[in-house]
Amino acid sequence: MSGGKHKLVVGLLGGIGAGKSTVAQFLVERGAAEIDSDRLNSEELAQPEVVQALVGWWGEGIIEDSGGVNRRAVANRVFGSDAERRKLEAFLHPRIGRRRARLLARYHQDPDCLLIVLNSPLLLEAGLDRLCDTLVFVACDRKRRLERVMRTRGWSSRELDRREKLQKPLDWKRDQADHVLENNTSLDGLRNQTQNLFLKLLSRDLEA
Repeated sequence: MSGGKHKLVVGLLGGIGAGKSTVAQFLVERGAAEIDSDRLNSEELAQPEVVQALVGWWGEGIIEDSGGVNRRAVANRVFGSDAERRKLEAFLHPRIGRRRARLLARYHQDPDCLLIVLNSPLLLEAGLDRLCDTLVFVACDRKRRLERVMRTRGWSSRELDRREKLQKPLDWKRDQADHVLENNTSLDGLRNQTQNLFLKLLSRDLEA
């Protein structure tokens, strides 16, 4: 594939803890490039001007001993107040958007990149689907997702529900998708589904 060709942009959808990042990693192993909104968010939270702004809003209590932003403390602020959440989003989202745009431009020019994967918890809510050529929903039942976030993030069932209420309903997200991957069995099963999807998408891209 020659450099400069428009690469197929794949947007990932699914509930919290459904396995979107795992699917993204499987695609990266096959030659895709991932743009991870959580990673971009972390990079922005490390910028001195961002730290200064957040301390100005909420005080030194949101800073860890290491000097970095305590993401849990920020989450407690914004998920308990729509006004604070909107204020943070209005500040961070344009900055993250500029980082995303630079990465998209770079990957479209990269001859080693076969597909571009957008991995964002708020892909539809933030209108990022307009950047995508196809949408993939990662389906996983709530019990499995809860077990995963309890183990990896220390969340309770109430916390999972609280976070998901800020997002569009999962049934609606699934309806928007062009493809569905089932993540209710084994990791190998998900890997095989992802590999098959990758080959299907790449074939479609090459024929375009």
